[in-house]
Amino acid sequence: MASRSYANFLDLASGLLDIPPTPRALPRVMTVPGIISELDGYGSNGDSDANSSDYRERIIIVANMLPLHAQRDEETNKWHFSMDEDSLLLQLRDGVPSDTEVIYVGSLKVDIDPSEQEEVGQKLLDEFNCVPTFLPPEIHKRFYHGFCKQQLWPIFHYMLPMCPDHGDRFDRMFWLAYVSANKIFADKVMEVINPDEDYVWVQDYHLMVLPTFLRKRFNRVKLGFFLHSPFPSSEIYRTLPVRDDILRGLLNCDLIGFQTFDYARHFLSCCSRMLGLKYESKRGHIGLDYFGRTVYIKILPVGVHMGRLQSVLNQPATSTKVKEIQVQFKGKRLIVGVDDMDIFKGISLKLLAMEHLLEQHQELHGKLVLVQIVNPARSSGKDVQEEKRETYLTAERINEIYGTPDYQPVILIDRPVARDEKSAYYAVAECCIVNAVRDGMNLVPYKYIVCRQKTPQMDEALGVKKDSPHTSMLVVSEFVGCSPSLSGAIRVNPWDIGAVADALNLAITMPESEKQLRHEKHYKYISSHDVAYWARSFLQDLERACQDHFSKRCWGIGLGLGFRVVSLSPSFRKLSVAHIVAAYKRTSRRAIFLDYDGTVVPQTSIIKTPSSEVISVLGTLCSDPKNTVFIVSGRGRSQLSEWLSPCEMLGIAAEHGYFIRWNKSSDWETSTLPADLDWKKIVEPVLRLYTEATDGSNIETKESALVWHHQDADPDFGCFQAMELMDHLENVLANEPASVKRGQHIVEVKPQGVSKGLVAEKVLSKMVNSGQPPDFVMCIGDDRSDEDMFESILTTVSSPYLPDTPEIFACTVGRKPSKAKYYLDDAVDVVKLLQGLATASSPKPRYLPQLQVSFESTV
Repeated sequence: MASRSYANFLDLASGLLDIPPTPRALPRVMTVPGIISELDGYGSNGDSDANSSDYRERIIIVANMLPLHAQRDEETNKWHFSMDEDSLLLQLRDGVPSDTEVIYVGSLKVDIDPSEQEEVGQKLLDEFNCVPTFLPPEIHKRFYHGFCKQQLWPIFHYMLPMCPDHGDRFDRMFWLAYVSANKIFADKVMEVINPDEDYVWVQDYHLMVLPTFLRKRFNRVKLGFFLHSPFPSSEIYRTLPVRDDILRGLLNCDLIGFQTFDYARHFLSCCSRMLGLKYESKRGHIGLDYFGRTVYIKILPVGVHMGRLQSVLNQPATSTKVKEIQVQFKGKRLIVGVDDMDIFKGISLKLLAMEHLLEQHQELHGKLVLVQIVNPARSSGKDVQEEKRETYLTAERINEIYGTPDYQPVILIDRPVARDEKSAYYAVAECCIVNAVRDGMNLVPYKYIVCRQKTPQMDEALGVKKDSPHTSMLVVSEFVGCSPSLSGAIRVNPWDIGAVADALNLAITMPESEKQLRHEKHYKYISSHDVAYWARSFLQDLERACQDHFSKRCWGIGLGLGFRVVSLSPSFRKLSVAHIVAAYKRTSRRAIFLDYDGTVVPQTSIIKTPSSEVISVLGTLCSDPKNTVFIVSGRGRSQLSEWLSPCEMLGIAAEHGYFIRWNKSSDWETSTLPADLDWKKIVEPVLRLYTEATDGSNIETKESALVWHHQDADPDFGCFQAMELMDHLENVLANEPASVKRGQHIVEVKPQGVSKGLVAEKVLSKMVNSGQPPDFVMCIGDDRSDEDMFESILTTVSSPYLPDTPEIFACTVGRKPSKAKYYLDDAVDVVKLLQGLATASSPKPRYLPQLQVSFESTV
């Protein structure tokens, strides 16, 4: 199933789900010549050549739901729409430059009859800059209520379907609906995008494979993604059967945003463990190298809209509600909680903590009230119903035990609550508690702090003096995304009922002066890191991440959801066999340098001995009197000489050039560098120590070097130990003639000055001194040590001692940043190229078939 091509995959989804073709009723906002006709398929990977000199910058925000309210007029039967002022998507416009146009792509919260979709779509585009995605009801049900809410949401909140009664098992029909819905969203983006100019910002876990569709159609699209939910650890995430497809979807973005470092770290760990990718900090920004593209990671929690909250506080309805609450709870201390009815919000745990607090502190009876506002559940299911039932039973029990006819310690408000009423409760409450067991974007603490700062109108309603200090207290779960940014909050483990109860008691008994200091600290952060700051910061980083898009060559590879774009320097190109063979034929003094592992033998192969095919082609090349051929490897000389013994004239440089042999009949030459290897006595105990501490690691002992391998160790732990070992060895070898180098899954200690670059320099110098200066130099390798050869060749051939500059072919194996000018994809490509050169060395006569057989038998 995973290897099925993109077209077949969607054909299957269409057949099972009855997906209609995406309608093309909406006119494009930007007309791009030659693009509209191509949008019906994903075959083209080119980008627009449209003239955009007078183009207004635009941002296309893609989310599951549009920031709109919709209502049908009962008299006219017409739809009426209005902007949702509380929507984060609308509020983030404050962080967008005023001269930038914002277009929204997403679904409506109501079902629109197919006969009305064209008219509604045009109306929304003209009046609100919104492009609706009309998902067929069956797809929407399986996409949102199925895959998003029953499978992604639980896993992202650390809930595994261990049994049918505890979460839903993976359902491929839900996954097909998810992919199909993401494709429909992508189609809608393509209807309005100018790919050379527009920025696309995708929001949240509903649309994690959409970037693949956009990147496939427009290789250089400027694409950002922000995940508002948690991202689980690799041990949880790896249980998802479609884990790789989702990771690759996100990696088709230029910038990926997370609420906290923990969530980003989990994502990076998944990329490392499941896709083998490496990441590093680049001038303060975390970057993942993905086929030549750098995918940047941003960590910044979402903020609130200060103006919106303050305007609600200034409304007369809010002041009226504040006075009502003060009368209702006169003489009592108020704690407030606002949560969705969800199994991850920890409402029942919060109530248990309240019960424990009342049990431990009798002086609070009749004086302390927890008002828990319960927002309507966003999903339905057995788990939600059980959570609701437990919440009500717990509240009833607490009120029965500790309540009186005129006092209830727990007030559950389980109904839609208006903004003014919530703001009134925030303004009155001494403390706010957010006790979620796992949560991403939770803005309740931020809203509470802003409401406690109050306004002149609110101070008047509360009967507070104008210049009196403001206070607030927060009890926040350490598993909530906003927790790290609220350093003045009391952080709790929601599962520790006693600790939460103690935190609530501390919050209400803390001295007013300390409450004031904590409040001021929080308000300063929240007011300066509002939603506009968040949006502005993300878009600035997105622009920076995309600045090199048009300075590199791009092309797409991979089928279906495995599609990705390779992005490389314009001067870095694949080495053509025909091109190098032509140069090979017109030259007569050739130097050829070949790495061994990962170059002529695949790096992943368990069998490290050369194949008969490799032996044959090497034998042909080194038998040509015009050639000087060397295998330059980090392996030991005994191993290489045994494996390559059939090649009589082949030169071998073993252990990175510490030992050199010009051909089979010559003696081994040892490096002229100091032969003091006493440092090995210092290194061996250190390597043994790290080997014992790192399961899966081992030591390779060479004549001149020691190598610590961690390829079979845990990826993260192995890399961590390798860095520690590097630091350790560099300290103990500070005064020794040895150098420590890190390679692919290895740490190697070798004599100072020994490198593959010196081998190339020595061979080329000997050719010059013997009166045979090279006119053709080819060097192929796959790892860091081979970069020394590339650099040495370029330096040596530019020497004034050479009569003419030779033709140089420095080639790395794999598409990656390198000092080489060319690349080949893998060892198979290398062997094919060598076969082409071998054929040019010994052309086969076409007119005598029997001679062809005889010739092959002698090679």
